[in-house]
Amino acid sequence: MNGWVISSVFAVFVLLASTGVFFFVVTRGALVMRGLSPGSQGEKSHVYPIYSNMRLIKLVDFQPIISAILLFQYHHLVSKIVSELKRMDLKNRKVLITSCAFGNVIPRVVKASIESGAERVLIADIIQNELVHAKSKLREYGGKVEYVEDNATSMKLKDDGVAANVIFFLLHELPHHLKGQTLDEAGRMLAPGGKLFLAEFHRPQLWVLRALSWTYFKVFEPLGLALWDTHDPLNYLENAGGWSCERTTYFFGNFQIITATKL
Repeated sequence: MNGWVISSVFAVFVLLASTGVFFFVVTRGALVMRGLSPGSQGEKSHVYPIYSNMRLIKLVDFQPIISAILLFQYHHLVSKIVSELKRMDLKNRKVLITSCAFGNVIPRVVKASIESGAERVLIADIIQNELVHAKSKLREYGGKVEYVEDNATSMKLKDDGVAANVIFFLLHELPHHLKGQTLDEAGRMLAPGGKLFLAEFHRPQLWVLRALSWTYFKVFEPLGLALWDTHDPLNYLENAGGWSCERTTYFFGNFQIITATKL
């Protein structure tokens, strides 16, 4: 019996360690190696291979995996955004999804937007493979969805062009000087009265969760820790002016949805 327990514990340890190594290699580790290569800097240099390589995209984009990474709060976070979209009058208006995200958030947001009357949903991402992958999830919506290869920090869309903009777990991956630029662009493209829905990590209330989150960010997502204080998106929007904001937190404060209305 003891031998079986030891073997089981060892197997779990190996599985967790292997998973951790895999995600490090295809996220921060890859960026470190990329940074050592001459001429590697560019507008896509901060993008992890896990979001650009089609094989990795298909390997990782599995709903149970994505839900587990977000401590099984994924459904609640997406449902909050979807419920807000369903309460909006989007008749003959456009909705923007800035940057693709894994899981079912894109199909659910598109469905809610169209049911609320949106004439078109624009999906913008800097990586073409992400757009191709997103399109594979949205075949039933045909001409209602437009796919745009664009940079969240300097979009080509016109001012005041969309009624809602969804940004789902993008900011924590961006270099700090690009976080504010992305929020500025989100405001520029929103029509007055339009809503920005921003899902992100947040500083946990419980010290145990805070310690675990701090360790996770230090190892895998070092740019995300700034969201806890110096680059809190809610503070940024309120300091910029022209917004009415509210924040909803989940799982002891570990995650947040910011709903910001452009005044």
